[in-house]
Amino acid sequence: MLHIVLFEPEIPQNTGNIARTCAAIGADLHLVHPLGFRLDEKHLRRAGLDYWPLVTVVEHASIEAFMAEHGNGHLFFFTKKARHPYQELAYPQDCWFVFGKESTGIDEEFLKEHEPDTVRIPIREAARSLNLSNSVAIAAYEYLRQWQFPGLSVSCSP
Repeated sequence: MLHIVLFEPEIPQNTGNIARTCAAIGADLHLVHPLGFRLDEKHLRRAGLDYWPLVTVVEHASIEAFMAEHGNGHLFFFTKKARHPYQELAYPQDCWFVFGKESTGIDEEFLKEHEPDTVRIPIREAARSLNLSNSVAIAAYEYLRQWQFPGLSVSCSP
């Protein structure tokens, strides 16, 4: 099972789009507080459309609380500062993809403590970053590809 974790997300539209992706692929969405919005905001709901009933959303009070509960799992922290490209790893079946907030990513000191578990999505050096919801989709579909798209319809019906 894939878990998508957002550390302190700031933009409701991104979180709504990520929730929609999680609903489409069967991943759980973990939101780590503080959030930059209320979960009942119309922008969040609009971006997730009518997919909200299809996604399991789990809230965590803080990064520390999340790590205390799930820190022993197979966590992968996405950052442009990592040495390992995301597509070069073999992901275990039960894993957690962790993404930082839109403005600053994951705290640098935290990343240093977890350096062996950091991965990156290659981008041009002149570009600051990818959109958070795009990054989640890229990473999630690599995980799904490696596991041959479990539970998803991969063939087209005529």
